[in-house]
Amino acid sequence: MSMRIATFNLENLDDKPGQNPSLRERIAVMRPQLQRLRADILCFQEVNGQETPGQPRRLLALEEVLAGTPYRDFHMVSTMTADGFQVYDERNLVVASRHPITAHRTLKHDFAQAPQYRKVTASPPEDEARDVSWERPILHATIELPGGRPLHVINLHLKSRLPSNVDGQKADRFTWRTAAGWAEGAFLSVIKRVGQALETRILIDQIFDTDENAWIVVCGDLNADLDHVPVEAIRGDVENTGNGDLATRVMVPCELSVPETSRYSLYHHGRGQMLDHLLASRGLLTFYRGTEIHNELLHDESVAFARDAKFPESDHAPVVAAFDLPAN
Repeated sequence: MSMRIATFNLENLDDKPGQNPSLRERIAVMRPQLQRLRADILCFQEVNGQETPGQPRRLLALEEVLAGTPYRDFHMVSTMTADGFQVYDERNLVVASRHPITAHRTLKHDFAQAPQYRKVTASPPEDEARDVSWERPILHATIELPGGRPLHVINLHLKSRLPSNVDGQKADRFTWRTAAGWAEGAFLSVIKRVGQALETRILIDQIFDTDENAWIVVCGDLNADLDHVPVEAIRGDVENTGNGDLATRVMVPCELSVPETSRYSLYHHGRGQMLDHLLASRGLLTFYRGTEIHNELLHDESVAFARDAKFPESDHAPVVAAFDLPAN
C-alpha cells in the first residue's frame, strides 16, 4: 500500500475582510499545490480560525481551500482552546487523513514545565524570575492504517527565530533599542524552541516505551535546520547520545535523500533554508521510498517583508514523503 505524508506551513491562512491577498487569490495558487501533493496524510501549520455569529470559532478558510480537492472528505483534527470549545484565533495545527484518526491530543508543558528566567536587559529591571512558556502546543494524532497498524503523527510548529519581547527594549515592532536587548530576546526564543523539542522527544520516547518498533512521523515547521539543536533533540542520533542501545529510537529526516542543492523549504536573503521537516522512525523508514520538496516557485520571503507586500502563496514549500507499506 502506498502512503504519502505531507507537511505544509500555510502561512497565516485566514479570511479577514480587506486582507491582501484575499483568500480567493490564495486559493487560486495554493489549491493546485495541495492537489500536486497527492497526500494521504497532511500536517498543516499556521491555520487561522474564523468566527461567525453565535458559532464557535472554526477553520472555515481551510475548509474552503480543501473544498475543491480530494481532501475535503478527509478525517481532520486540530489544536483547540483549553476548554475544547473552539480552535485558536491564529496558528492552529491541523492533521488531515484519508484513514481514520482514532485518537488525538495536544500537549504543552505536559512533560516539560516552563523554565524560569529573570531578564537582565528589561526596563524596568525584573525583580524575580518568571516562567518562559512556549506559545505553541504539540498535536499528536494516532491514525489507523489498513490492517489495523497505528501510525503516530506528531505535528509541530516550533517557535520562530524572531526574538521574544523584552520589556522596554523595543522602539517599535521592528526596532530594538540595544543589541543586548535583541540578543536576550533571541535567547528567550531559543529556550522556547528547544523546550518544545525536548517535550516532543519525551513524547516520542514514551511511544517507543510502549512499542519499540512503533511507526512514528514528526512533521512540521521546526524553524531549525538539520544540524540545529531543536532538530537534533528530536532526532536522538547515536552520535549525540553515545548510546548504541538507542539506535532503534532514532528519528530520521526524510529530506536527507534529497540532493543538497534542492534541499530547502524557505528562501531568505537569497539563501535556501530547510526549516520544514518529516522525520520517520526506523520501523517506518523500512518502507520509505523518497521525498519531494515542492520549492520550484519559492520567492524570497525577506523581500516580501521589506516591501510589506505579501504573495498569495506561502513562504514555505510543502514537503511530502512516500512510503510503500506492506499489505498487512
